Amino acid sequence: MSDTQKMLRAIINGQSALKEELLQRIDGVEKKLDKRIEGLEKKTEKGFEEVNKRLDKIGSQVAYLEDDAPTREEYDKLENRVGKLEQKTAST
Repeated sequence: MSDTQKMLRAIINGQSALKEELLQRIDGVEKKLDKRIEGLEKKTEKGFEEVNKRLDKIGSQVAYLEDDAPTREEYDKLENRVGKLEQKTAST
């Protein structure tokens, strides 16, 4: 083997070793990121569940309040009745 071939072989072997080392590091980083991503997914799912529970409670509270609140027509009728009662008590 000539000197040129030995030099080329040394360069190729160095590049192969460098590539292997880079691939190992990339795999390590990928594993770390997978763990973190899984942790974040669990946290966001839990957070969304809590928010959904709160929204359901608020929605049911609003529905109960809406059921208890008088309609516009009921309010107008009540206003007329109170007006009549005020007139009667004022005239007596």
